[in-house]
Amino acid sequence: MFPLRDDNPTLHTSLVTFAIIGLNALAWFLLQGMGTDPALSRSVCELGAIPGALLGRVVPGTEVALGPGAVCVIGEAPDWYTPLTSMFLHGGWFHIVGNLWFLFVFGDNVEDAMGPLRFAAFYLICGIAAFAAQAFSDPASAIPMVGASGAIGGVMGAYAVLYPRAPVHLLIFLIIYVDRIVVPAVFMLGYWFVLQLLGGAGGEGSVAFWAHVGGFVAGLVLVRPFCVRSRLAAHSSLLSRRARGW
Repeated sequence: MFPLRDDNPTLHTSLVTFAIIGLNALAWFLLQGMGTDPALSRSVCELGAIPGALLGRVVPGTEVALGPGAVCVIGEAPDWYTPLTSMFLHGGWFHIVGNLWFLFVFGDNVEDAMGPLRFAAFYLICGIAAFAAQAFSDPASAIPMVGASGAIGGVMGAYAVLYPRAPVHLLIFLIIYVDRIVVPAVFMLGYWFVLQLLGGAGGEGSVAFWAHVGGFVAGLVLVRPFCVRSRLAAHSSLLSRRARGW
């Protein structure tokens, strides 16, 4: 299932959501060479978050294969800020386009409920929680983590709490069958979360499933403290007026 859009109006311009999308795009073009080496491998190695290195579980000098002909060497002193920088890097076109589309669909309404500064802090904290969850699941991993999906998982968790009945338009693929359906947000987001749990329980792989789980759970827990009641009330009022045809 792939979300196309939601039927959920906003009252304010989504400044931070668009800024985050822009920063990810800039990093992709300026730092990562649009997915081409050596820029891609260098950015992943230098700015990706390596759990084992940050936790002291990987011997400095260890070499990690990133792809054909690309090797990352674990340094003596891993940079503390890499869990932050890793949130703005990606591993391929499908990775970045998929992540930023999910943020575009769900981020505006969550920012609308929090305000720009609160939403920015919420997003970063969810991203850190996502890294912590993945590091806890495999503290000796020497594989660099990159991607905005953990932080976006937090946004999706918040959306599920705030707007569970919001209609989400989905494109579904069943082998050769393609269709478009509309479901409540909580159904689509719950289904996504279960897939991440199953993926994480399935063992090793190239996808950081536990980061997705950690981000989503952080979003569930933190959404209420970060929301602004007056903004939520204004949104509810807007929905009521629309339902009455005003």
